[in-house]
Amino acid sequence: QVQLVESGGGSVQAGGSLTLSCAASGIAFNRHCFGWFRQPPGDSRMQVAGISVGQVQRYADSASGRFTISRDNEKHTVYLKMNNLKTEDTATYYCAAGEEFCLPQRLMDTTQYNTWGQGTQVTVSL
Repeated sequence: QVQLVESGGGSVQAGGSLTLSCAASGIAFNRHCFGWFRQPPGDSRMQVAGISVGQVQRYADSASGRFTISRDNEKHTVYLKMNNLKTEDTATYYCAAGEEFCLPQRLMDTTQYNTWGQGTQVTVSL
């Protein structure tokens, strides 16, 4: 079955950096779009970034300029590099697989993501 396993979360001071990884198995990795989402404590889950098969990237306003999504098609892994972290970035971060060959305009359409990882916690403190 499809498995997405996130790693790389942890505690960091404001202004610091973290890189999250999402290892995928049981899926034709090179055919799917992927997204990163986050859910702050007591809040709903929201998308922060998406990446297409052709490496097109899209970001939420809160992530633009600070976060970078990337994928390694050889390692079947999606990454989220987060720089200049802020306390409001504190959340559980989830990786999700989307449609096959999704169009770039669909990358931030949350309805296309249907397979999720278990999440990794990121805590940013002052």
